[in-house]
Formats: sequence, C-alpha cells, structure tokens
Amino acid sequence: MKPVSGGWSLRRRVITLLTVVGVLLIGLAAAEAAMAARNRTQIDAVLNQTGPLRVQSQELLNALLDQETAVRGYAVSGKPADLGPYREGLDQEKAVIASMGTLLGDYPQVGRELRIVEDRVQQWRQSVAEPVIATTERSGTRAGQALVTDQARQQFDQVRTAVADLQEEILAAREQSASDVRNSSNVLVVLLIVAALVVVVAGAVLLLSLDRMVIRPLTGLATQVREVAEGDYQHRIATVGPPEFIRLGDDVDAMRQKIASDLAEVREARERIEWVNSQLQKQAEELTRSNRDLEQFAYVASHDLQEPLRKVASFCQLLQRRYAGQLDERADQYIAFAVDGAQRMQRLINDLLAFSRIGRLTTGFTEVDLNKVLGDVAGQTEAARQYADAELTWTEMPVIRGEEPLLTNLLANLVSNSIKFRRPDVPPKVHVSARLVGSEWEISCQDNGIGIEPEFADKIFVIFQRLHSKDAYPGTGIGLAIVKKIVEYHGGRVWVDTDVPEGTAIRFTLPALPEDVEAAAAAADPPAQSQPSVADDATASAETPEQSADPDRPDLPGGAPESGRTGDMRETVG
Repeated sequence: MKPVSGGWSLRRRVITLLTVVGVLLIGLAAAEAAMAARNRTQIDAVLNQTGPLRVQSQELLNALLDQETAVRGYAVSGKPADLGPYREGLDQEKAVIASMGTLLGDYPQVGRELRIVEDRVQQWRQSVAEPVIATTERSGTRAGQALVTDQARQQFDQVRTAVADLQEEILAAREQSASDVRNSSNVLVVLLIVAALVVVVAGAVLLLSLDRMVIRPLTGLATQVREVAEGDYQHRIATVGPPEFIRLGDDVDAMRQKIASDLAEVREARERIEWVNSQLQKQAEELTRSNRDLEQFAYVASHDLQEPLRKVASFCQLLQRRYAGQLDERADQYIAFAVDGAQRMQRLINDLLAFSRIGRLTTGFTEVDLNKVLGDVAGQTEAARQYADAELTWTEMPVIRGEEPLLTNLLANLVSNSIKFRRPDVPPKVHVSARLVGSEWEISCQDNGIGIEPEFADKIFVIFQRLHSKDAYPGTGIGLAIVKKIVEYHGGRVWVDTDVPEGTAIRFTLPALPEDVEAAAAAADPPAQSQPSVADDATASAETPEQSADPDRPDLPGGAPESGRTGDMRETVG
C-alpha cells in the first residue's frame, strides 16, 4: 500500500471537500431561489396580466361593436332609446381602457397598440358616430342614414383592425411570458439536476477518499495488529495514510514495544518464579522430611528418652531411700541433685512435647464458651488456690471459635502463674475480664502479684526463658511461651500491660464471632456507655455479673500501695 501523497491531515482534507461541496450547493441553492422567484413572476404575468389583457381587449371590442350598432339603429329608427347601448358601450370602453392601462407597465408595445385603438375610435366617433346622432336628432332618420356610408363602415373596420392588432400583440406578449415560464422552469430543473450531480459526485469522491485515506490504512493497521495479537510481538507496525493514522500507528507500535518489554519481564519473572517454586518444592519436601523427623523425635522423646530418665530417677530415689544417713552428707546431696535433675528433665521433655503439639495435633475449631472454660480452669487450679488462699473471679465471658483444650490450657497457665508469682503474706487475687474492641475480644488476666518490670515485658514469652532461679519459683519457663503459641494459633496476639498500678495484667486478643460484632455495631448507634478500663476491671467486678471460684472472698482491690511491688520477675509454670 503506497503512502497517500501530500501532507494534509484527514481532518483538513474532509473539511476542504465539505467546504467546496457546501459552496457549490449554496451557489446552486441561491441560483435556484432566484430562478424560482423569476419563474413565479413570469407565472404571475401570464395569470394576472396577459390573461386579463386578452379578456379586456375582447370586452373593448364588444363595447365598440355595441356603439356602432346603436348608432346605425338610431339612424334607422330615430328613437332615443336606441342610443342606450351607445352610451353604455362608451362607459364600458372608458372603464376597460382604464383597467388595461394599469396592466401595461411591462408591455409598452401593447400600450402603443391600445393608444392606436383609442385614436381610431376617437376618429370614428368624431367623423361618423357623433355626426350621425346629431343629424338624426336634427333632420330625421333619412338625413342620418345618408351619413352611414361605406366610408363610415371602412373607418369602423379600421377600428376593428386596430383592436385585432391589439389582441395579437397581447397574445404575443402572453406567448412570450409563457415561453419565459417554460425557460425558467427548465433552468430550475437543470439547476436541481446539477445540485443532485454535485451531491452524487461529492459522495463518490468522499467515499473514494475515505476508502483510500481511512479504510485501507485502518485495514492494514488491523492486519498488523492481529499479527501482533497472534504472538508476533517483534513485528514492527508501519502505518501509511494521513498524519493522524501515522501517529496512531506509532502509538500502537509504542504500545507493542511496551507489551513486548513487559512480556519479556513477565517471562523472566515467570522463570524466576518457577525457580523459586522449585526451591519451595524442595523446601516443602525438606520440611515434610523434617516434620517426620520431628514426629519421630517426639515419639522417641515421649517413650525412649523418658524410659532411661525414669530408670535413673527411680534408682536415684532408691539410693536416696536405702542409703540415706549411711553415706556422708555430700553423697546425700549428690544423690538429691541427681534425683532433681532427672525429674526436671522429665518435666522439660513433657513441656517441650506439649509445646510442639500446639497447632499440629488439632481437633478443629468449634464455638467455645469461655465461661465454661474458666469453670474448668477453676477446678484444675483448686488445690493451688486453696494452698495459697487465692481467689479467682471473672466477668461474663464471650463465646468464640477455637479449640477448647488449648484455650483451657491457655487460661490455666495464666491463672497458675498469677497464683505462683504472688507477694508474700498477701492473698492472691486473680480477675479475668473481656471487652469487645473492633472485631476482636480483648481478654485480660490481672492479679495483685509481684509484677513485671517493663524492660522484661517481652522476654517472658520466650521458651525456657526464666527470670528467677529454679529454687525461687518452680517451673520450666515454658508456660507463657505455650500461651503465646496458643493465642497466635487462634489468630490473636498477647502482651503485658505495664501501666497497671499493681501486680501484672496479661492481655490477649481472640477473633470475635460476626454476630457479636454486628450486635455491638447496632448497639453503638445510640451513644453507648463506655466499658470500664482494664485497671478498673477488678474494682468493677462487684457491679458486673461474674462467676467466682470463691464467692465468699472480697473482690480484687483496685490498687495497692506502690511499696507493695517488688523487683522480682515472674516466670511460667511448668
């Protein structure tokens, strides 16, 4: 396909063509309007001038004939009544001539013929009609008839001839006007035909131009675009035609280059992703193998490792019982160390197994009522609470989705820690509360124990991390690590609130049920009373519905003297 010659844009070409066609059509329309006006004028002349003139010329002839007949009749009879037609004809003659005079503006030749008729009529009247009438009145009919001679008849024939010439001139003028009407009508038809030809030619030129300047370049561009769409992204798009199409082709080619570049990047990224997927597949296989090894280790730890530990502990206890007092004091101490170490090793193995099972051995999430869970926790910690004279209270707790055994283990660890890390000579008080924050339940476990310094708030959740010696507080240091893993397994987070005035407040979140969130949103439409802060949960326990493991004891106090806090740190219960 050859480039279109010239540098005119498509818009300029179309505007130029339409302008030329418009000028031609406007000129033809003006000519047609002028010719139509002329045609109407000529038709008016035929209908309103030459036609009435022809009729009036006949009326003039009739009026003259009436006059001539009346004059001859009066000359014969001598009766004055016979002159009535003469006078009526005379009046009609004057009226007709006056009426014809108003229609002769465009016909001077007809006017000249009319004046000739008037002159000859006047001559006939002066030489024939008036003398006959006067002679008949004065001398009688015989004298009047003597004046009606052949010469008199010849004069009236001249009048008839003049009227005939007038009628012929009027007819000629009428024929000329009719011819002009026909000519102007023909010209009008020709102009209409020319206008139609201009429209047809302009349409043909426009169609050919559009085919050459629009359809062909577009077809070529579409063909090249289809080639690119079929996958040939390296095919350069070359466009011909008006400048607009060339710019369009350049833009499309730039888009092709961008797509080709992006596709190259996508291919590279896909290759990298495939490589990463292969590495991930290898890692997944390695993790699967590692999990099998861990499961095998867990089995070995729970069976094979504990068997020799139990044997060591049993024989050490047997030595301790049988040879107690028979050896020296140092030997008894060594035996006690061995027994304690073996038992502590068993507890570490059991806690490690419990930690590894979280999220791996699952029973599936169900709706769990935390009120029931706290009731179970109260039963599990009853012995420890009685020994420490501790009090466990809680407000109305929500229903959430989770695993009930894990949630029971979570709250049991928190309550046990609160009881274990109590202040000397101060009965422990543990209070559990919950409040809805957004789409989560924020659950708090607050006590009046020894507290935690802010710089160690994150350290206590590390597995086997102890902040005290094993002699000060028993345990393996894994309890709060289990708490954190259970909370995160349920989609929440756990932290220590260091802003409480007394003791320790451990807070964690659990996702709320959708119906609880919707109910809270509906209740929030009117201004709702704000829930009490965590620091006030203990003091508000007497005003809110709650369940208590020891209803006879007072609530957890809202605060205690600052001197009641110690520098000791808490650890988890093994």
